[in-house]
Amino acid sequence: MSTVSERLAELGIEIPAVSPPAGAYTPAVIAGSMVYTAGQLPFVNGVLSQTGKVGVLGGSSGASGAGAGAGAGAGAMSSGGALRLVDPSDAKAFAQTAAINALAAVQSVIGSLDRVTQVVKVTGFVASDPSFTGQPGVINGASEFLVDVFGAAGIHARSAVGVAVLPLDSPVEVELIVAFE
Repeated sequence: MSTVSERLAELGIEIPAVSPPAGAYTPAVIAGSMVYTAGQLPFVNGVLSQTGKVGVLGGSSGASGAGAGAGAGAGAMSSGGALRLVDPSDAKAFAQTAAINALAAVQSVIGSLDRVTQVVKVTGFVASDPSFTGQPGVINGASEFLVDVFGAAGIHARSAVGVAVLPLDSPVEVELIVAFE
């Protein structure tokens, strides 16, 4: 059986340094044999590559992240007033990036991700256009990645929550609870 670090290397994933907190909190905390992370945004080198609400122009979206409906909804507006929506497939990739950042937070407090015995829970928040209902498909980006990395120990309980806005206008935010030894 390969180690978590070997599996990450096979996937071409490097765990970054943990992002400094944007407020009066810590990125992760240990309680007994559990690690609880703060919500992590999909930063890459300190930058959010896209901001706004997740949705589909010209329609609503079901759990698969695709679908058509009658209107564009209220959507996120750019400073020029144009509708600015994040595509659900892009948001799914951002959920994976946020999960990678959450693993960085876990690693920062336990030293090695090989100590993780179970991903217990994922909570994913999706800044959603009012007509968008595909939050589960977006957060699958985090869930599928964690199973790819940890195998059976990556199978977890989960909440995928649509919200009006997230910090820094991020399209997604992910928090983890993991058990470790």
